[in-house]
Amino acid sequence: MIPQSRFLPMSREEGEQLGIDQFDIILITGDAYVDHPSFGTSLIGRVLWDAGFSVGIISQPDWKSDADFTRLGVPRLFFVISSGNVDSMVNNFTPNRKRRSDDVYSPGGILKRPDRAVIVYSNKVRQLFPGVPIVLGGIEASLRRFAHYDYWQDRVRQGILADAPADLLAFGMAERQMAEIAHRLNAGDTVRSVRDIRGTAYTMEIAEWRRSPPAGVVEIPGFADVVKDKEVYARAFALHYAEQDPVRGKAVAQPHPKTVIIQNPPAKPLSTKELDHIYELPFSREAHPSYKKPVPALEPVRFSVVSHRGCFGACSFCALTHHQGRIVQSRSRESLVREVTLMTKMPGFKGIVQDVGGPTANMYGMYCDLWNKAGACRDRHCSPACRTLHASHASQCELLTTLRNIPGVKKVFIGSGIRYDLVVADPGQYLGLICDHHVSGHLKVAPEHISPAVTALMNKSPQEVFDRFRREFAHLQEGKTKKQYLVPYFMSGHPGCTVRDMVRLAEYIRDNNLYTEQVQDFTPTPMSVSTCMYYTGLDPFTGKPVHVATGREKQVQRALLQYREPKNRGLVLEGLKTAGRRDLIGSGPQCLAREYTGTMQKRSKTYQKPNR
Repeated sequence: MIPQSRFLPMSREEGEQLGIDQFDIILITGDAYVDHPSFGTSLIGRVLWDAGFSVGIISQPDWKSDADFTRLGVPRLFFVISSGNVDSMVNNFTPNRKRRSDDVYSPGGILKRPDRAVIVYSNKVRQLFPGVPIVLGGIEASLRRFAHYDYWQDRVRQGILADAPADLLAFGMAERQMAEIAHRLNAGDTVRSVRDIRGTAYTMEIAEWRRSPPAGVVEIPGFADVVKDKEVYARAFALHYAEQDPVRGKAVAQPHPKTVIIQNPPAKPLSTKELDHIYELPFSREAHPSYKKPVPALEPVRFSVVSHRGCFGACSFCALTHHQGRIVQSRSRESLVREVTLMTKMPGFKGIVQDVGGPTANMYGMYCDLWNKAGACRDRHCSPACRTLHASHASQCELLTTLRNIPGVKKVFIGSGIRYDLVVADPGQYLGLICDHHVSGHLKVAPEHISPAVTALMNKSPQEVFDRFRREFAHLQEGKTKKQYLVPYFMSGHPGCTVRDMVRLAEYIRDNNLYTEQVQDFTPTPMSVSTCMYYTGLDPFTGKPVHVATGREKQVQRALLQYREPKNRGLVLEGLKTAGRRDLIGSGPQCLAREYTGTMQKRSKTYQKPNR
């Protein structure tokens, strides 16, 4: 076995220096190659190398020519293709469907990633290397594995295996799946025979499906049906959503016009020992030395550590349930201490640990008695009120204190965001501890909205919980000469949200003097509950209609969220009139907008008032 080098090879010359004539596996990615555990290509590459396979990386290839795709030769086993850390359409376009001008995952921020990168790269590889197995991975493939609504084309697209000429798809974080695929193919199995690995999806010819479908598979409505009927689309979504638990989930099949996509049950969660081993592989935490310009996405995370995976919050607008899952998997304190201790000896480390966290920082060490045996509950979401959920912050408090006291460490920050409902449910030292030592001048939290109807559809805590958290935070600021401030994240345009709801949120922001720079206009991304609601106008779990803001109303909703901005005044006026809230127009202290007068008077566009 060849020892791991400082960087995985990106050229034949680098491979030859390690004694490699032919790579076992070649990874193709839409990101720059940054050797850091926050970058999926690096993580998978290191894991495969650790499993005994030589790995080469083709980063951001020019898809308009052959040269980049052929520079490493033919892999002995297979290609792995990923768009990178972000879905290429999310990365390339704004919520208004305007093309972005830069890419933080590219050297110098230069745009190099094609739209629908996984499909583009796969087609090129199949053309150049017919017969060589192709495995898809990463977030773009993972969240497009079934028929899905595509916001950028405003239509339902096929599951990605029906569009990309690939053999397998590894969904989720995929370390275990990728290693098993490599071992199976290395042992002589054909890629078409590898159909039983958890956390993978494959295709089956329609004739074979009709003749001998796999036993125990949940068949959901096919592509032809979900395209024609939004109610059927919502039902299909609810069916496959219910099978995404790694303990109780079943295989899911969805027929397409030319093939059938079959998803095996999700991979089992990694153990603490397995997580520790993966994150302690010898990452250099630097961009490959061939790059002449910095990769912007590296600096905010260079000296950060991942403490856990998974999130039981299950926010409707987040697709983590389909990717990392609801079961929290935490690393050991000892492993994290070793990682941070090693960081203190790295060039460029100035004593600041930028982040210790995961999808939700304060879920570290939390667990449920049922997860290992029964999985996350099918009929309810995890909540601090549940008696089987151990939602104590003790483990994270001990971890943060230990890391803070490592020689060479000056500060340990939390940058991943916290769930304030967990803090409120576990009164104790946690909030005081992080305010004293682990946040700078601002603490970021994400209430998203305060309207009961909207927060219920978002699966977020109600306003009362956020108010209690704000009071506790304010109490901790008493007597401080250097006060800290809450920076809440709010969202406009979420399914179920009307203009009246946004006016109510604007009043809440006004009454509590909240800072609203961090706002988000809801963007439908593949395989989230909210995206299903946006496309169908239905709650997929109840079948009840949901109001959906589009076009002009979506612009008005966002403007109301930032009503203080002078440029938004026209849209804010329009929204207040539509909501029947002319009392908020004028010069009084409670008003959200001034009425136009004289030459300032403009005609505003109108739209039909939404039904409540």
